[in-house]
Amino acid sequence: MFGVTYDTGALIAADRNNRAMWALHAGFVAEAVAPTVPAPVLAEAWRGGPRHANLARILGACQVEALSEDQAKEVGELAAKSAHDDIVDVTVVEGAIRRQDGVVTSNPTHIRLVADAAGTRLQIETI
Repeated sequence: MFGVTYDTGALIAADRNNRAMWALHAGFVAEAVAPTVPAPVLAEAWRGGPRHANLARILGACQVEALSEDQAKEVGELAAKSAHDDIVDVTVVEGAIRRQDGVVTSNPTHIRLVADAAGTRLQIETI
């Protein structure tokens, strides 16, 4: 594992000031690991306004990854292969595989389903 990718559940946990999530995040930052947040994950978690102070704080130490045309095609192909229609989950897995990241998620079942369809085992931390 080279890095870590946060899914929507990880961002929501941070936004809700979940101590376990903040402890994980602090550990990554202490190891100079900048977690990756795929742009679709951010879109799914962000609703705007001052109530997202914790979410904005965690994003300050993260790398938000845009979704390129080539990545979008890879995500679409992996969605078809996995028969999983949640494009955000598939985007998380596609990026984690490409970067050799682990994944922090609140829904390991979906992440494993997509990773299994890709023929890859990911390190998954459930929050």
